[in-house]
Amino acid sequence: MAIIEVSNLTKIYVDESAPTKALDGVCLNVEKGEFVAIMGPSGSGKSTLLHILGFLDRPTSGKYLFENKSMDEYSDKELARIRNQKMGFIFQAFNLLPRTTVFENVKLPLIYSDIAESKWDDLTIKAIEAVGLSHRIHYETSQLSGGEKQRTAIARALVVGPSVIFADEPTGNLDSKSGGQVMETIEKLHKSGHTIILITHETYTAEYAQRIITLKDGLIESDSKVSQQHHLKDHRFIK
Repeated sequence: MAIIEVSNLTKIYVDESAPTKALDGVCLNVEKGEFVAIMGPSGSGKSTLLHILGFLDRPTSGKYLFENKSMDEYSDKELARIRNQKMGFIFQAFNLLPRTTVFENVKLPLIYSDIAESKWDDLTIKAIEAVGLSHRIHYETSQLSGGEKQRTAIARALVVGPSVIFADEPTGNLDSKSGGQVMETIEKLHKSGHTIILITHETYTAEYAQRIITLKDGLIESDSKVSQQHHLKDHRFIK
């Protein structure tokens, strides 16, 4: 069952100079439980596509169905509510609150959710356990390594039980060892049933996915499955 269905998606940015077409008729589906990597050079449209899929921006034209409902049917306020309840986000810059603990950072999305407050602590602890950071639960973010900060961000994305997790260059600020640990954590989430959409420019990062979509000049240049042989061998994370 498709959780995301996109047809003829176009995005045009207009400024003082000529209009810029960031997306030019993109069509794709993402199945529930699938792990998809979106690659492409700078300016290819991958970040624009992520922003639209994550309800952070609207397309200029085209159709986007999320869980069989059209984006066009929602107000900006409704999109924000769905984004908080149904989507989790992992960013390259971590975006953690300073001078607060791992527990407090991971708990934050629950404050804006419809989930009963009585469940917040248990859900927070469960999400932290899922990324292997129980031993850091009361550490402030300034005391964490880069990889631990990103795993905290993954737990925060996970805590509300989203339908899909978007990861935007999650290893971009990390060394190879930490990057590998982060990708193994994301792969583990996928194996437990989560839908993952990963934006990356790194081939070895993308190959953790089941499928790689390559964008160029706002168009899908290729859309292919990752070979089963790759998934059977040990991952080697190379930057």
